[in-house]
Amino acid sequence: MDGYFQRVQQLTASRFWINNVTLDEAQKAIDAGATGCTQNPSYVWKMMTAKDEQARVDASVKRALGKTKDVDDALVMVQRDLVADVAKMFLPLYRQSFGRLGYVSIQGNPFREDAETILKTARFNREAGQNIMIKIPVTADGLEAIGACISEGMPVNATEVMSIQQAIDLIEVYEEAAKGLEKPPVVYLSHIAGIFDEYINNYVAEQKVPIRGDLTFQGGKIVAKKIRAYMDECKTAVGFINGGARGLHHFTEWVGADISTTINWKGTAEDLLELDPPVVARFDNPVPESVLDELLVKLPDFKKAYLVGGLEAHDYEEFGPVVLFCSSFRKAWGQARERVASLF
Repeated sequence: MDGYFQRVQQLTASRFWINNVTLDEAQKAIDAGATGCTQNPSYVWKMMTAKDEQARVDASVKRALGKTKDVDDALVMVQRDLVADVAKMFLPLYRQSFGRLGYVSIQGNPFREDAETILKTARFNREAGQNIMIKIPVTADGLEAIGACISEGMPVNATEVMSIQQAIDLIEVYEEAAKGLEKPPVVYLSHIAGIFDEYINNYVAEQKVPIRGDLTFQGGKIVAKKIRAYMDECKTAVGFINGGARGLHHFTEWVGADISTTINWKGTAEDLLELDPPVVARFDNPVPESVLDELLVKLPDFKKAYLVGGLEAHDYEEFGPVVLFCSSFRKAWGQARERVASLF
């Protein structure tokens, strides 16, 4: 009998991706119907603290320290080693789908996100497997690196998208870079709706904004609906990933859309499998004008995210929801860095 995620994919255009997995979680996700996998800069630290991953991590760290004494370079090597193991598990799906599915994305050092370093790391990471997808933040430097990666034929997951304008800029970069390519690489944009919702709810609590949680609950989805509509209107080949889930609704509310939602195994994917809810297409449910008006009036950063031209490229890296998202990466990278440095 098919499980929840298989039924979602049979009955709708929605897809299930898994995030930051151990090898055991990767296999469970594949068995449950996962069609792709994302990792972020927290990945090495997560594996360092996972009991069943200790031997794999220790062996990788030892290999890396035999090649470099630079802790950050060692972490980039370790991350590639660990992600490559996951990519091998998704490789059969990649081959069966002729390169349409089965990608595993990998991001670089969150403290070094200039275009030159991103591109250098991307080339290094691509050596780990044909289904490795390069994950790059949509910032001014990131957009430059994304264009270069596409031109070189690298599949890209353009991440940290929190606004319609970032999506527009990314699609423009894709269209320009893909010109003249006989077979442009697969490219996705990752809209991080869960973190966006977390950010605006934090703002409401801190600033004591008189607005109901029923409304802020919808913020990330409303921005996602606008991005999806724009993508459909311009008929872009860029795919859409929904990320940063902070609750089961960040999967179930996206069902029905041509979107791949990436979720953690523990606390989200396994819970949905156990609950086994009915598959109901919810993404295209209309948003009352009164809800949109109140969000626009009371939440300045929602307005920046929702309106075309609400942000400019030089604003992306310092946009509040992006800063919140990156803070967790930098904390985890720092913890992994301390662990490796202690081995010298």
